[in-house]
Amino acid sequence: MNFSQLGLATAQVRACESLGYTKPTPIQEQAIPVILDGSDLIGCAETGTGKTAAFLLPLIQRIFETKKKGLHVLVLAPTRELAAQIHRNYQELNTQQGSRSALIIGGTSMSRQIAELRRGASVLIATPGRLIDLIERGAVNLGSVNTLVLDEADRMLDMGFLPAIRRVLSMLPASRQTLLFSATMSPEIEALARATMRKPKLIAVSPPGRAPILVDQTAYQVAQESKTPLLLDLLERERFERVLVFTRTRRGAERLSHILSARAHSVDRIHSDRTQPQREAALRGFRTGRTRILVATDIAARGLDIEAVSHVINYDVPAAPEDYVHRIGRTGRAGSPGRAITIVAPVDEFSMRAIEHLTGQRVKSVVPSGFGGKKSEGATKAAVPLKTSRAVFTRSFRPRRASR
Repeated sequence: MNFSQLGLATAQVRACESLGYTKPTPIQEQAIPVILDGSDLIGCAETGTGKTAAFLLPLIQRIFETKKKGLHVLVLAPTRELAAQIHRNYQELNTQQGSRSALIIGGTSMSRQIAELRRGASVLIATPGRLIDLIERGAVNLGSVNTLVLDEADRMLDMGFLPAIRRVLSMLPASRQTLLFSATMSPEIEALARATMRKPKLIAVSPPGRAPILVDQTAYQVAQESKTPLLLDLLERERFERVLVFTRTRRGAERLSHILSARAHSVDRIHSDRTQPQREAALRGFRTGRTRILVATDIAARGLDIEAVSHVINYDVPAAPEDYVHRIGRTGRAGSPGRAITIVAPVDEFSMRAIEHLTGQRVKSVVPSGFGGKKSEGATKAAVPLKTSRAVFTRSFRPRRASR
């Protein structure tokens, strides 16, 4: 199967070829004909499966063929980073330049976004909060929208955007196409689909909650106070090319990035307390290889397409088992192998069992010597003992003084 067999025009096929897309992924193969047909669709797939191109390619083609001006497509995404990425993907795939897109996200100039909207756009890519702000200012009219895309819908509900989504839905024409993409199919997602869609076609290219098959997963069991020494040992002892480290909290991300910087690691961080330009700069540095380590909260776990992430390290076990799948989905993408390491303190044991129950997989458990880990059923000793001691860590790191 190739892209031309899916009903895509020559321009879209050439756009795929220019980006190195030689063969459609399963979600693209199944979703593109459905979208071109005008049907509502629920797409359930793992991260990194190409679902953004699956909805952008047919929508770009349809806008070009209609040749009508005005706003035709609204894409809602849960985070600024994901929305910005969809916007970049749209610009890459829109080779005919037959339509314009506008990016509406928080953390950037609202007046500049209003000016962008006044210039006219066929596609609006937005986060729910900023879109509501602009609607209230009378800067956005959704009356001509014929296609709504809800990307990472489960994440939007997790983040409390359901009231905003309902408000947006009330302003859209009833006779529209709705495309809903989600990594999981929770009862909340099913209820949203029933309330907003007309006989949607379900495409599930992999079981919900299944971890990526190309990711080697290991859990290191350590004492709570040994988590940071172990992380430093791993980063300084192994040859990790590009590492994404996840923490649960913004404060934890800040603390950890300062510790790593003090140890001369090339590191940056991304979390919701950082400004939009800071977040974009951190992602840009990580993508280009200028930064080897990116410390992030779960704001970076979903949807972001960062090439060549060799390792994902869960410094903190995620509170929700589904977030584990999304985190480790940042590596092992596009047919390349990846490695996921989770640092498990005794308090995290229950969360790890929940993760294994969701994924249906046992995570290989290792007890590194010298870090106070408690051996559990199925755990094995590390093949090579890890040697960094807490005393070395304590002597090596002294917090920087805050600049005035």
